[in-house]
Amino acid sequence: MVVVGARCAGSATALTLAAAGRSVIALDSASFPSDTLSTHLLWPAGVFELRELGVLDRVEATGAPRLTTAMAVGAGHTLSAPFTPLHGIDYGLCVRRVHLDAALVDAAVAAGVRVRQKCRVLELVQEGGRCRGVRYRDTDGAVREIRASLVIGADGRRSTVARLVGAQEPYLEQPSGRDCYFAYWRDVDPDRRHIAVQWREGADLGTAFPCDDGLVLSLVQPPAVAGPLRPGDADRRYHDAIARLPELVERLDGCARVGGVRSATGIRSYFRHSSGPGWALAGDAGHFKDPVTAQGIRDAMYYGRVLGKRVAPVLDNPVALDAVTRGWEELRLRECLEVYQWTNRLARGEAMRPWEIEMYHRAVTDPVLAAAVIEIFSRTRNPGALFTPWESVSLSTLALWRSKAAPGAVVRDIVRELRDTADEWLETRRALHPPTRGARPVPGAALPDPVTESAATA
Repeated sequence: MVVVGARCAGSATALTLAAAGRSVIALDSASFPSDTLSTHLLWPAGVFELRELGVLDRVEATGAPRLTTAMAVGAGHTLSAPFTPLHGIDYGLCVRRVHLDAALVDAAVAAGVRVRQKCRVLELVQEGGRCRGVRYRDTDGAVREIRASLVIGADGRRSTVARLVGAQEPYLEQPSGRDCYFAYWRDVDPDRRHIAVQWREGADLGTAFPCDDGLVLSLVQPPAVAGPLRPGDADRRYHDAIARLPELVERLDGCARVGGVRSATGIRSYFRHSSGPGWALAGDAGHFKDPVTAQGIRDAMYYGRVLGKRVAPVLDNPVALDAVTRGWEELRLRECLEVYQWTNRLARGEAMRPWEIEMYHRAVTDPVLAAAVIEIFSRTRNPGALFTPWESVSLSTLALWRSKAAPGAVVRDIVRELRDTADEWLETRRALHPPTRGARPVPGAALPDPVTESAATA
């Protein structure tokens, strides 16, 4: 088997397959250790995945503090709660990708995965409409070919494999209303090194997540600005957004910024067709959510691990293999669609809505509700289990009562909530019951005769 991309999704898939006794080659255009654009917060569900993959001890050895308290601040209300334990994990972690990815790659190698770095995939090997392997350029510039029963693209949002199989265009897509800017700061507040916190002020959103090497990751997501970034824009917009969040200013008081500001603009959340004859797309290659809810790394590792477990017994049976990858894709869609829709709402780049303010107001004095809100981020509770129609009506009614002198804005928000709910219901039906699903490999470009390597059992 061949995995293209060896970071979170790729390593999780590859080492799971290798642990099951399968031969696996992983190709990556990068070398490790190396960084990649990522906000890298792990809620307890993500920490649990590190434990399942056998890398938690090494990741914690980086010095990243255990984040035992989650805090959300908005509209003058502060809700705070410990994390609900998940299989014994009751804390989060924020670990820079240069360390996190290296730990995963090393674990994959220890499991028997042959990881080849600085190699770029050029095209897919196809026979009879089925993907049979890849051709890639190695570090010496030679074109090589690997034959395999399955090719997994785990190569990110700009996935080469997705492009080559004709699955680059999503079947579900939502542009974000926010841009993302972040930087690291030398943390000078040891008393808050256990707290992951988010602030909302107007349409702005900001965070502080203590991480490894004594740093704190501070991310802001102001409303999106159209057009490309010009020199200096990211730095200016980052600091302007921080200035509009007084409590984030206070959190960073005395901290010195380390390194430059990193940015992600033009963000789009999506689902791509992620399975076909002899191929599958894992991680961001197949599905991506706006970073506002910090779900990407957990999902990459979890669904990569699930994919590895499911395909390991059937790699030698093409019919069964295609059925398993199709079932895995549908599982991910069903389990992630609700969180995707909830994330898209938070990514609109708008001020808090009246019902959200009421929820914060209630959660301040209701620890059960505060814990339930945090559990959505931790993936131990679905959004729909908390924000039921009855709960929405209740919160909206309270908001209406508080604004009885000028109820127009709340009434308009109630109408909008009904419209949003209807739109999401229709989106769910169309996604779960499509007329067709899947894409087929498309011909690649003509390349020099490759050096062929058999990996039929991979």
